[in-house]
Amino acid sequence: MTARGATPGLLEAVADFVDLVDTLRRECPWDAEQTHTSLRPHLLEEAHEVLEALDNLDEATGEGIEHVCEELGDLLFQVVFHACIAAESGRFDLGDVARGIHDKLHHRHPHVFGGAEQGSGDVPTEQVLATWERIKREEKRRESVLDGIPATLPALARAAKTVRRAASVDMAPEPPTDGPADEADLGEALLDLVVWARRVGLDPEEALRGAVSRLGDRIRAAEAG
Repeated sequence: MTARGATPGLLEAVADFVDLVDTLRRECPWDAEQTHTSLRPHLLEEAHEVLEALDNLDEATGEGIEHVCEELGDLLFQVVFHACIAAESGRFDLGDVARGIHDKLHHRHPHVFGGAEQGSGDVPTEQVLATWERIKREEKRRESVLDGIPATLPALARAAKTVRRAASVDMAPEPPTDGPADEADLGEALLDLVVWARRVGLDPEEALRGAVSRLGDRIRAAEAG
């Protein structure tokens, strides 16, 4: 029986792919010697290649969609590869990965699947995000809204995630009174700051990382009362 919403042959295609990766682990010397750690750069590279394919995608015409499909396949290979490595030591397999993300998404969408907000099909996006963050904190028993933000994120991505998390509990800094009005202007403003940083001999990545850390300290202090 085909899973609801799945295209015909989907489950068979996934099973065939898992079998192929398992065969590579047993019969290809390079694949056999890989570990979770050795695959880290490959995982990062494939994720960036997916982003590049998405950058080149024309969503209106569909031009470039084949490249997106190809790059997603390469990223899927990394996911299945890690699952196969884990399965060899009996830790988890791809089924555990799928069940885990299924249950997580089901639990974090009470406005869709039930709970206190059942039936509220017009829940504002802001409320959906706030509910997501609240449930996530409860699941992981996090003491701070900032817990779990990877320190390895690039500074700009970490800043965006920190501000978004803070906003979910009404603790975000007040925005400036004026600033760029659209994406192009914002990009130019950010680029201007990078150019200025080079002129005065500062590292913009480290400067922003430090500012985000100081913001995090203020938020944690406010949470602690």
